[in-house]
Amino acid sequence: MLHSVAVIALDNVAVFELGVLAEIFGTDRSEDGFPTHRFTVCTADGAPVRTKSGFALVPHTDLGAVADADLVAVPAHAEGTPIPDAVLEALRAAADRGAYVMSVCAGAFVLGAAGLLDDRECTTHWRHVDELQRRHPRARIRVNSLYVADGRLLTSAGTAAGIDACLHLVREEYGSAVATRLARRMVVPPHRDGGQAQYIEAPIPTTPEAPTLEPVLQWLMGHLDRPVTVDDLAARAGMSARTFARRFRAETGTTPHDWLTNQRVLLARRLLEETRLTVENVADRAGFGDAATLRHHFTRRVGATPNSYRSTFRDRLHAG
Repeated sequence: MLHSVAVIALDNVAVFELGVLAEIFGTDRSEDGFPTHRFTVCTADGAPVRTKSGFALVPHTDLGAVADADLVAVPAHAEGTPIPDAVLEALRAAADRGAYVMSVCAGAFVLGAAGLLDDRECTTHWRHVDELQRRHPRARIRVNSLYVADGRLLTSAGTAAGIDACLHLVREEYGSAVATRLARRMVVPPHRDGGQAQYIEAPIPTTPEAPTLEPVLQWLMGHLDRPVTVDDLAARAGMSARTFARRFRAETGTTPHDWLTNQRVLLARRLLEETRLTVENVADRAGFGDAATLRHHFTRRVGATPNSYRSTFRDRLHAG
């Protein structure tokens, strides 16, 4: 379980990106049954730093708090900000002892400078991916991802994608129910499908000639156990299958099949965490039809079989 979180703030730190980490890990919601964390904002020497918004930020302490933190996070900062050697050493030490290490947006450049992105999958804001790749050619950058989890290394794309990465970590540590309740409390989606492309491309206007697909998505969320085809969904949306598939990708950043599979895997996770249903029953409830199909998609997207995920999740809860 996550007990302590240390955020390293460099000079010219981005306020929103730091605020995302503070909102999720540094806000006490224990009265509502949420887990709490020892949350510490650190600077290299414990002195205040400037923010990109022009005001000064007074930290809790220096890098000493990084030494035993379960999660060490680096928010974005202004381009050209010097990175003290002590920060790089603290990040390497945290990774070496098995702590989670996370960056939000351009914070990935700090992880790269520490050598933590070499031969690892990662991402950053779409505007910075070319520069990140130039500086760190061994990094395996996933250009279109909102966030990437490579073991205990997490990187996120621009700004709000940090919320997605943090909720992913909450889901991994505490389960889907806690992550979903926290997202609801923050009035954000518990899980966003698709990638950064949906924010780069021109959006589809919401007009009578180009209605949003939200009603179809809401219907799908309530009927994940049903077998559906693109033709079925297109008919529900009043479009041809070809137009529907194109509109779906434009609005969600992914294909109907990929979006639906992601939602079914999320439902399967919740059922494995919260019920004693057999894997076959979970497969049926989540719309996979049979256990073999569930295992195939679940293992690809979660990195564990349904049975091992259920076992690991319950062991983690007992350990916490």
